[in-house]
Amino acid sequence: MIVLAALVVVIWLAMLGLRDGFWRADVTDRSVPALPRVLPSVVAIVPARDEAAVIAPVIASLAAQDYRGDFRIILVDDSSSDGTAAIARAAAADSRRLTIMSATPLASGWTGKLAAVSQGIAKASGGIAPPDYLWLTDADITHAPDTLSSLVARASAGGHVLVSLMARLRCESLAERMLIPAFVFFFQLLYPFAAINDPRRTTAGAAGGCMLVRREALEAAGGIAAIRTALIDDCAMGALMKRQGPIWLGLTDRSLSIRPYPHFADVGAMISRSAYAQLGYQPLLLAGTVVGMALVYLAPPVLALAGEGTARWLGLAAWLLMALAFWPISRFYRQSPLWGLALPLIAAFYSGATIWSAWQHWRGRGGLWKGRAQAALQ
Repeated sequence: MIVLAALVVVIWLAMLGLRDGFWRADVTDRSVPALPRVLPSVVAIVPARDEAAVIAPVIASLAAQDYRGDFRIILVDDSSSDGTAAIARAAAADSRRLTIMSATPLASGWTGKLAAVSQGIAKASGGIAPPDYLWLTDADITHAPDTLSSLVARASAGGHVLVSLMARLRCESLAERMLIPAFVFFFQLLYPFAAINDPRRTTAGAAGGCMLVRREALEAAGGIAAIRTALIDDCAMGALMKRQGPIWLGLTDRSLSIRPYPHFADVGAMISRSAYAQLGYQPLLLAGTVVGMALVYLAPPVLALAGEGTARWLGLAAWLLMALAFWPISRFYRQSPLWGLALPLIAAFYSGATIWSAWQHWRGRGGLWKGRAQAALQ
């Protein structure tokens, strides 16, 4: 028991000290470089499938951008049956800035979102003057008026081929307050932002809700077709683009996800949609992940509450280190730091969702989104 407890403490000390400071949640877009004198042209691509509940404020926020350069918006309506396109058209203050196109039927070998994005890019790039940048943003993300200006400023100042913002996720219901900050915590653990932003490192990632991509670099990388089967398309995009040049990812208050997850089952479905894809659909990796999560997150409170002597104190120390690591992201989401003490329970929920993700994949329903089981493409 003492050896196990000591091992867990060492693991947490290593995570805190040797994982690029992922837990500090201090890579943000709050400091913005100056815009270039000549502003590049930008086209925003918004794929949407049955998004009537959220599309109006999204399109309104895009149309309200204060960007002084050439800027247009293309909404790709992916076979919506709820009037998404009509609602989007009514929400645009300046209809001349917005183009709405219908996606063609989904071709074999593509995920639905990437197929729609690819068609939107083809539309944007097909004119006499293709845009300098493509702003790939989701149909459930609203943006502050200066978001595009800040993205362009950072991309231009750093010579980045990809600038991505981790949109602030909705955190209002009990399920969201308990589980959503942990989603970002685990993402940063897997993809430390400092490592992603270091051009000398191979670590790559992005956040799909808000990505500004240099068009020529994307074309040189093979375009969206190069990642057409990716279920975790944002990290696939990050890896693709980092081979073309430096990329940048940070937390933000400018871009907000307005998609609600009112119940625990809703968050569980969101996690399970891509959790098994993250493990490469490998049963051995699934088993290793479950064992690893139990060792790192569940062992500390078990040792602290049921152990004796030195093992109990070491278990308590590991539990407190865990809570300390979780505190910065809790603060970023304006949640109580006491949620860090519940991280073992939260991790158990995520482990269960990962197992469910594998089960869904084995049933042929992996990556289910708006009626499409997209993981079956893998």
